[in-house]
Amino acid sequence: MALETYQAKRNFKATPEPRGAKRRRKAPAEPTFVIQKHVARRLHYDLRLEIDGVLKSWAVTRGPSLVPGEKRLAVHVEDHPLEYGSFEGTIPKGEYGGGTVIVWDRGTWEPVGDVAKGYAKGHLDFRLKGEKLSGEWHLVRMARRKGEKADNWLLIKADDESARTEADPDILEERPESVKTGRLVEEVAGEEPGWSSKRGKLREPEPELPLPERAKKARWPGFIPPALATLAKQPPSGGQWLHEIKFDGYRLQAQVRDGKVKLITRGGLDWTKRFGKELAEALASLTVENAILDGEVVVEDGGGVASFAELQSDLSEGRSDRMVFYLFDLPYVNGMDLRAATLAERKRTLQLLLHGAPPVLRFSEHFEEDGKTVLEHACRLDLEGIVSKKVASAYGSGRSKDWLKTKCSQRQEFVVVGFTLSSTSNRAIGSLALGYFDKDDLIYAGRVGTGFNRKVAGDLYRRLSKLAIDRSPLKRKLSATEARGLVFVRPETVVEVDFQTWTADGIIRHAAFRGLREDKASREIVRETEDRAVKETVPLPKVKLTHPDRVYWQDAGVTKQDLAEYYAQVWPRMEPFVVSRPLALLRCPDGAEGECFFQKHPWKGLSKDIIIAEDPEDKEPLIAVKSLAGLLGLVQAGALEIHPWGATLKDMERPDYITLDLDPGPGVEWKDVIRAAQDVRERLAAKGLASFVKTTGGKGLHVVAPLKPKAGWDEVKAFAKAIADSMAEDEPGRYVATVAKAKRKGKILIDYLRNGRGATAVAPYSSRARAGAPVSMPLAWEELSPDIGPAHFTVLNAAERLRESDPWEDFRKAAVELPAENRKRRGGRKG
Repeated sequence: MALETYQAKRNFKATPEPRGAKRRRKAPAEPTFVIQKHVARRLHYDLRLEIDGVLKSWAVTRGPSLVPGEKRLAVHVEDHPLEYGSFEGTIPKGEYGGGTVIVWDRGTWEPVGDVAKGYAKGHLDFRLKGEKLSGEWHLVRMARRKGEKADNWLLIKADDESARTEADPDILEERPESVKTGRLVEEVAGEEPGWSSKRGKLREPEPELPLPERAKKARWPGFIPPALATLAKQPPSGGQWLHEIKFDGYRLQAQVRDGKVKLITRGGLDWTKRFGKELAEALASLTVENAILDGEVVVEDGGGVASFAELQSDLSEGRSDRMVFYLFDLPYVNGMDLRAATLAERKRTLQLLLHGAPPVLRFSEHFEEDGKTVLEHACRLDLEGIVSKKVASAYGSGRSKDWLKTKCSQRQEFVVVGFTLSSTSNRAIGSLALGYFDKDDLIYAGRVGTGFNRKVAGDLYRRLSKLAIDRSPLKRKLSATEARGLVFVRPETVVEVDFQTWTADGIIRHAAFRGLREDKASREIVRETEDRAVKETVPLPKVKLTHPDRVYWQDAGVTKQDLAEYYAQVWPRMEPFVVSRPLALLRCPDGAEGECFFQKHPWKGLSKDIIIAEDPEDKEPLIAVKSLAGLLGLVQAGALEIHPWGATLKDMERPDYITLDLDPGPGVEWKDVIRAAQDVRERLAAKGLASFVKTTGGKGLHVVAPLKPKAGWDEVKAFAKAIADSMAEDEPGRYVATVAKAKRKGKILIDYLRNGRGATAVAPYSSRARAGAPVSMPLAWEELSPDIGPAHFTVLNAAERLRESDPWEDFRKAAVELPAENRKRRGGRKG
């Protein structure tokens, strides 16, 4: 049924019901459902399931029953708009459905099996996750009798843990109230149509949120790496700056989407559960379809000053009732990207959005006075400092001088490199040895021995003793005095420390411990200095890059130099997957928008850092690299994609990994690609193989399994083909193992052909010659989600990602031989 039927039956000048429209949107991970208790000519309950952008609706005459097998008549009625799911109030007498409506239950639901097939067949199985109803249910369509105009269905509860017996209370009598307002239907019945004595006008439209001129319509961007402030010695002055309080808490990005909320750390970790339900519920109540908000969660002490120590204490105790979220930026809202708008415009929109919000959400006020004056007041109030921002600045991910931070005292994060035991307990720390990174070197910065109470000292001992190592992780050898009593640890733990000053030889003095910083990766901890350069350059090998400012990706503004510096950053992780392997390249000398071509043989003018290798089965030699300098030689030649063999030059006939490429056809959603990757993982695990996953930078995912190089190409390819064929046979409506495009619509190709001799797949961390300069990025399996799409990571945003732990760190350690049944021929391609 279409919404035309719904709209034709109603006079929207008389009824407060929403007019609505079918909403074309990407299918949510969990579609919504609602059950509305409706007293019209007779009492009934309207069950509505979100399917294909509308609410498919059934009028359940006696309401749902939790007794398994008890059949309740459900008359199929017209589709309703999604907006109807929140409708509660009175419909005037004489209008269609005149009477009283309350939201009796609501939540999300998930189908058991294929929705479209079940709906068409007339047997829909599903699970409810509501505030009153849960578990599995069945909707079964009955055959139409002569003279019947509507389809009659039966609603039946399945026998599971949420079912009840006939002797148990009836859920309709036990819970008669609205889950939206707590009112009974009788309390609404006497009110004027469209009016509530408790909430005022029920259908009063929310004012449209005014958007900045530079706001651009855009798809949901997922995680946006945050804008960061550069440390300044003195705050700036002048009318082009505004100044905010520097909060002493956790920086979080709030993502609100279709009523669901995520709280993401600056490193991209999902910490929603750690901060309790109050913040998430408050954010979900905002009158917005989707939004990304930037702010800081704090706990304030008795004097109203944010206390990081109090926040740490509450987090460790699982307490969230004292937390407040100060919000200071709004890069995305209601399908519009606001990053190009000015800070003043973004803050104005944010302030309007937060008007009337729950008190745990607070707009971060700013001051336009002279920066020095604002800082003096902040320090007098014992605050951490201020952040000064250019009024006209756009929202740019990463560190820049558009945002400057000035502190009242010296404070920064350090990496713990060791600890000493307490003089009063051998199960508590007495002091911490600290360091910071300078490129790849870990530099000693001194010790901190105050600021932790007995409980914190014990907690730190339990945490750090598990990380103990035999050798110092520091660049220089410590003196006997510096090393006395010190237990070295793996440099993974980050702490925040107050101190008075740096000595001439780089040691902090008069330090005090402030707390753990679990939201920051140890590799991103550097020594903060005033007016640090906006862009941290990466040392490059002595490779000549002619025209380094040549733009390789016009839409993203990525130059040849940018690509070279990106590869220098990722090289420690990328090296094992490209060094000493035959390579195929996609070369685009005029950039990604120009003409591109594949090349696997040497060309005239080849860089001296690129090596040439002989292939006994090819008349022409192959190309390879043995160092970062070689890779940069490929960048100089316009190679925008690097595709290695699955074998090394040392053992060209025995591959050392398997790649299964999941390539979605037209009409396939990203969640289905994720499911396919997990399916491949399970099938490989059943064969004894560990697997790793990465985005392709294109449309799909690669699942890669490391091998000990024992089997030949034919055996490995046959193994991969068997996996692909079994998936296509088990679920022919979802998967296909043949490359023919005509058979791929709505299905995922399980491409096993990447495992033949001479075949290649894009390397981990390689850039792609596609819009936006995406890269193929290794992921941890738990990171797979709708928020990280196949082209989520790019040359521009990957640096933040690299500060996190390497999800493929144990790739080679996980290598095993191909299962014995697939190794009938050993020793090479032809046995």
